[in-house]
Amino acid sequence: MRIRVSNIVYGIATLVLFSFSIQAVPWEQLPAEQLTKKLETKFSKGKYSKKGADSCLMCHKKNNTVMALFDGVHGQDSPANSPMAGLQCEACHGPQGKHNKGGKEPMIAFGKESKLDAASQNSTCLGCHNDPKQMAWHSSSHNLDEVACVDCHQIHTAKDPVMDKLSVNDTCTSCHLEAKAAMNKRSSHPMQWDQMTCIDCHNPHGSMGESALNQLTVNDTCYRCHAEKRGPFLWEHEPVVENCSTCHNPHGSINSTLLKSRAPLLCQQCHMDDGHASRVVPQDGQDAFGGGKSCLNCHSQIHGSNHPDGSKLQR
Repeated sequence: MRIRVSNIVYGIATLVLFSFSIQAVPWEQLPAEQLTKKLETKFSKGKYSKKGADSCLMCHKKNNTVMALFDGVHGQDSPANSPMAGLQCEACHGPQGKHNKGGKEPMIAFGKESKLDAASQNSTCLGCHNDPKQMAWHSSSHNLDEVACVDCHQIHTAKDPVMDKLSVNDTCTSCHLEAKAAMNKRSSHPMQWDQMTCIDCHNPHGSMGESALNQLTVNDTCYRCHAEKRGPFLWEHEPVVENCSTCHNPHGSINSTLLKSRAPLLCQQCHMDDGHASRVVPQDGQDAFGGGKSCLNCHSQIHGSNHPDGSKLQR
């Protein structure tokens, strides 16, 4: 009986010591799961500071990154729905609780060094940024790939680079390297000179169309600039009607006019059974198939024709 009692006492003592050791661990060293639970507990208590940002700046005012917040829109007290007009720093980083008392409680941290997953970080941003521009965020490729808002956006700065037309392409291509390489090919949209941006065609927060396009289809996106290709035409070219990217690579190509391959090879991908179009051309310039624009020497209205005799797209 004494042995059983002593074992129980020993077990209780071990459990107490183990619990104490967990509480003694600094929150910076807590595993991500425990840190998330601790933050959830803090939010449920909702103990916000009565002094707002003044409490935070007592310790963080010497940090240049922190103070840069007041140079940007998030650090202004207008409009009325801005963070500084409400809970201030705690609007994003959560209730202070006992954090200012020796750093006993964690705050929400953002960025690559944060232990919180992307969804937890993004939930803070989506608390305010829930307008129609973000309506498709949850089904977007960025969200599904666990990209955090702060992976692209900078908050503690006078001007967010991703919101600047002259620097947004650099932000996108820091991840989308294949598109960056295509942008620098012989034929491309004027993106490398920042005369056109990625967000002219794509919505990084997701969309109702494919490939996060601003429009529902590839063609509708292209027609915003290339309206002369829209039609309707009396004589239509099926690949053109179906998808512009059947023939063109929108990010860039080594061939002229963004073509995926040169004619007649491009044309022969579909027109292999059409008599003269399937002939092999041994040398450029030998006949109409190898000289100049190849098939387009005759079939010049390749995007469609309104001529009564334009069934072959020749006029």
